[in-house]
Amino acid sequence: MKTTRANLLGLAAGLAESELSAIAFNWPIWAMPHQLPPEGDWTTWLLLGGRGAGKTRAGAEWVRSLAEQGIGPIALVGETMVEAEAVMVKGDSGVLRVCPPDFKPKFAGSVLVWPNGVEAHLLPASDPERFRGPQFAAAWCDETAKWRKAEEAFDMLQFGLRLGERPRQLVTTTPRPTRLLKRFLADERVAVTRAATKVNPHLANAFLAAVVERYRDTHLGRQELDGEMIEDRIDALWQRAMFRRAEGMPDGRIVVAVDPPVTGTARSDACGIVVAGGQGEGAVVLEDATLKGIAPKVWAERAVAAYRAHDADCIVVEVNQGGDLVQQLLGQVAPDVPVRAVRASRGKWLRAEPVAALYARGLVSHVPGLTALEDELCAFGPDGKAEGHSPDRVDALVWALTELVLNEVRPRVRVL
Repeated sequence: MKTTRANLLGLAAGLAESELSAIAFNWPIWAMPHQLPPEGDWTTWLLLGGRGAGKTRAGAEWVRSLAEQGIGPIALVGETMVEAEAVMVKGDSGVLRVCPPDFKPKFAGSVLVWPNGVEAHLLPASDPERFRGPQFAAAWCDETAKWRKAEEAFDMLQFGLRLGERPRQLVTTTPRPTRLLKRFLADERVAVTRAATKVNPHLANAFLAAVVERYRDTHLGRQELDGEMIEDRIDALWQRAMFRRAEGMPDGRIVVAVDPPVTGTARSDACGIVVAGGQGEGAVVLEDATLKGIAPKVWAERAVAAYRAHDADCIVVEVNQGGDLVQQLLGQVAPDVPVRAVRASRGKWLRAEPVAALYARGLVSHVPGLTALEDELCAFGPDGKAEGHSPDRVDALVWALTELVLNEVRPRVRVL
């Protein structure tokens, strides 16, 4: 019979205490797939995960397995000595907690010593000079994305990682777009595993309700909970720090803006459809209903559906491509819906600049769930594209906010 958690728990009642202990400390039985070392001849294992995804436990268990094999000394590197001790050694998932009673190391000063003589030394990434001199056979680096001197500390560690037949290191961290993490992800020799917070079945329901639900689909949530590395484009008009969570509903006009594609095939550009409403001096973005690879009638019906769902005042549609045909199409789908046709007389970047300025002034907010729109805004560069593609969501957003906020004080469109 295959050994599983379920049948082991079923047999637990008939086992002696020593047998129960052996099962309890048999890590491969209890580990989630991302917590076990990847296969292959790797030197660096990068475990990227959200908060509570089990990164610390994976690191502590890996260190324990090295000690059991007699591999040492081992470097335990945290941002500071205090953090290394509190999290990596003494934490709820630290080394001292995962070792069985008959193989528990003694901890004194900054050194762990196991019964077989293997040692682990704590080191602070904040002081890279401390890495000069010591030699190691393995290393565990925790939360490297927040190390202030990350590259310097990691590079110094590499000079000391030279003992044994196969020096290896594990890096556990919640991702941030740091230069060191970019180096790891660009290196084919680095084995990468990923995990989101939600994969851990042992998290408290209160945490899931209070934190996961609150930050779901936000930039912070995608980074801290889903373990995604989200990077802003340096030359983009929008940065993620500019996105504010909406408070309250619109108190002014509501419009649906459409940036239609030239053609209606599977390879066509997307049809940008964005709904926004006036709020005080600014606006709140209410929905991104963008569609891709669909027939013209489908996007027209989608735009009209958004108009009715939000009780909008009109549909603003760009007619540079298609002209009267675009208006006629909307008229055929819903003759009663007012359509305001606009034609771009300036490039995408120039049209977008005053809208981005509204964000910089804190005048635009977003409802939750606009992840794809926010990603495209942060990827929109001076070339008028977003990661090489047409910025259809950006165009629709620009038309909506231009209509709601800018037209009265600084016209940017020519009404037909």
